[in-house]
Amino acid sequence: MKLSAEVEQMMMRISLYAEQKGHEFITPEHILYGLLFNSAFSGALLSCNGDIARLQQDLEQYMEENIEKTDQQPTLSYQATELLMAAEARSVACEKFIVEIPHIFSVMQDLKDCHAVYFLRKQNLDLAELLYEICEQEEEQTFRIEDDEEFPFFGEEDMEPGNGWKDYVVCMNEHADQYMPLIGREEELERTMQILCRKVKNNPLHLGEAGVGKTAITQGLVTMIENDRVPELLKGAKVYALDMGTMVAGTQYRGDFEKRFKRIMEGLLEEEKPIVYLDEIHNIVGAGAGGNGTLDVSNLLKPYLAEGHIRFIGATTYEEYNKHFAKSKSLVRRFQTVDIKEPNVAEAVEILKGLSKSFEKHHKIRYGKGAIEQAVTLSHKYVNERYLPDKAIDLIDEAGAYRSLHPVEGRKTQSVDKKLIETILSKTCSIPRQTVEADETEQLAHLEERLKKEIFGQDEAVRQVVHAVKMSRAGLNEDDMPVANLLFVGPTGVGKTEVARCLAKQLGIKLIRFDMSEYAEKHTVAKLIGAPAGYVGYEEGGLLTDAIRQTPHCVLLLDELEKAHPDIYNILLQIMDYATLTDNQGRKADFRNVILIMTSNAGAMQVGNQLIGFGERKVAQTAIEEAVKKSFMPEFRNRLTKVVTFNWIDEEMADRIIDKQLGLLKNKLEKKNIIVSFDASVRNYLKEKGVSREYGAREIKRMIGNDIKPVFVDQILFGALKRGGTCQLVYEQNGGFLCKISRKKAANKVREKSNTH
Repeated sequence: MKLSAEVEQMMMRISLYAEQKGHEFITPEHILYGLLFNSAFSGALLSCNGDIARLQQDLEQYMEENIEKTDQQPTLSYQATELLMAAEARSVACEKFIVEIPHIFSVMQDLKDCHAVYFLRKQNLDLAELLYEICEQEEEQTFRIEDDEEFPFFGEEDMEPGNGWKDYVVCMNEHADQYMPLIGREEELERTMQILCRKVKNNPLHLGEAGVGKTAITQGLVTMIENDRVPELLKGAKVYALDMGTMVAGTQYRGDFEKRFKRIMEGLLEEEKPIVYLDEIHNIVGAGAGGNGTLDVSNLLKPYLAEGHIRFIGATTYEEYNKHFAKSKSLVRRFQTVDIKEPNVAEAVEILKGLSKSFEKHHKIRYGKGAIEQAVTLSHKYVNERYLPDKAIDLIDEAGAYRSLHPVEGRKTQSVDKKLIETILSKTCSIPRQTVEADETEQLAHLEERLKKEIFGQDEAVRQVVHAVKMSRAGLNEDDMPVANLLFVGPTGVGKTEVARCLAKQLGIKLIRFDMSEYAEKHTVAKLIGAPAGYVGYEEGGLLTDAIRQTPHCVLLLDELEKAHPDIYNILLQIMDYATLTDNQGRKADFRNVILIMTSNAGAMQVGNQLIGFGERKVAQTAIEEAVKKSFMPEFRNRLTKVVTFNWIDEEMADRIIDKQLGLLKNKLEKKNIIVSFDASVRNYLKEKGVSREYGAREIKRMIGNDIKPVFVDQILFGALKRGGTCQLVYEQNGGFLCKISRKKAANKVREKSNTH
């Protein structure tokens, strides 16, 4: 098969393109893709009102999603082979004896089930007219790309629309009137201008955490330049923001990126006082490198950094700086670092007061007295892993948006007050409403009383738990520790887990429970913070760290701690001491607002043992203490806020628990229009059989579920209680639990009872 020079060049280049992309086959879509870079074909397509860019995009997307990948050299597909053979036959029929572009396209337009033809028809093109135009322009055909035997340069810059260097930068001076005013930061701004005025190495690098105002300082500098409030050396300077994403976009072949970058730098050199702003400057390390020794942006920048005519302002975080930027010593010495610290609460308040006017104008509201201070204070206290002033700005912005969407009726001027700030913080940050409300102290005052109504006979345990919570809310505990580190010890079934559940309910926060028996093996402990690198599940993160990151205000219950592998204590020591836990990917979880409760049955066998002589059973406190000392290492015990010992179930506690459980059953039946009363024999039997030293009070709930509830099932589904009724539950020695149904329906009684409430 004899090919024309244009076709031969096209086939060579699409072969190289397919090899670079790892495609297993060269298909008709590849051939059409190569035709796009032939001037005769592209000119004909434009004359027929075709969209070259759209066609190129469609072909690239199709090939990326549908062509199989391989490490081997690409081969012609069956359809592509048939296409070329038919094109050869057509050239012979035309007495040309050489395959040219029109021969290939004339065969391609007749292909069946071909996406190349589909994409052409998708643009409503007349393929016969297009073939005619190709033949007309055939004599002028030439590739848009330079002849390079090594690699195809599809998409040369000279053929791109809008090839000026300013298409890849943003002049920040033109947007100076849109920037928010810069409040404070005089020291950092002066240091930045001082570095910019140097003769060499005049490139400041702003280092600070996300949200502290690095970009705002550069925007403030631009505003000062426009207002002529800068030193003489900076007057009239133009600041250009360079976006790496825009720079790299479309540069998929070797040499494209370097040419584009050089064009931008040459354009900047023609400016009188150019300043380039590189946000997220760590991205320049490796950006644009093709992996085969190609230079990245950091290396391309070095000559311009050393020359000094173009000044560069960079911005990045400490973490990214150390991870990427600091590794290039030659790059580091060309920048002068400026630390941008997080402002304190007072400084953040002044910043927000200065910005509040622009937010008021945007939302058409006003911020009431104390709203700005409240936003800064609450965001500083409750919003973790973010920094002032950004997190406080987000809060007042959210509150302003809410008020503009939900105006208060009857008010001419809509305002944002402290109450709304608290509400928005609660919604946006998953913080319980009562935690941030000002009347929380009143709720805490009655917390112990409310808990004692649900937890029976464990008054001392409840008192100690409430005391730890109050101590934290009063601000008297350590700043970098959880709210409380509590170890609940005592017999099983006496209410250790129930206290944690009720505490979370009363405080309005979530209970997060981990059963420590699931972490008895060494490798399972790693699941809490995530699997190590190279192991299955590395990308998923840790179960514990993810749970706390999603719900930073919670009661964390680690049930039956002594069943876990000893490695768990290494994790707990870090939580209890510094309220921080780092997962396998370096992300930190903040435990400062977590109430950590751990339960253990250590010493449970000694609790309630019969004492020598005539006396009643009592909790052997010394036995509990000795068991805790044996089970838990000293450094663990030393970090506990309190070891809370739970009492054994006595007769009075058993009565109250029975009443509570029977009351729950009674309420459930009332919803079905059934009034039930319980004979004294039922309570006596439950107390006799439902409370034991081995199971605590758990047997009561189990007996109600296994023995009492089944008595009602058939009656409710098929019997006399199908439409409601009145009944009494009794216990007979030989017959077990019996349901005695009254002839009178209970519908009226239930209705009367609901009316009285």
